[in-house]
Amino acid sequence: MKQGWVYIMTNAPFGTLYIGVTSDLATRIWQHKNSHGSEFCREHGLTRLVYWEHHDHIDAAIAREKAMKAWKRVWKTRLIEQHNPAWDDLYEQINY
Repeated sequence: MKQGWVYIMTNAPFGTLYIGVTSDLATRIWQHKNSHGSEFCREHGLTRLVYWEHHDHIDAAIAREKAMKAWKRVWKTRLIEQHNPAWDDLYEQINY
């Protein structure tokens, strides 16, 4: 079974948030950064990867994405700040 990643994109610290899921994190984030990702990310200029988490199975990643999308915004920002307090772009840190 495929592995998966859940990730959060934004346009600025505390800006618009997008939660996605993928089986190929590096490729998917590259797509977002180069206007080949989701229409929502293109429309809002979401090119900064601020959070990601790995799951051994894509089904677990999909379930986690659905759960996170239902969260209140404060919970999402708290998660980002726990792992990435400066809201840095983590794209260059992807090394799997």
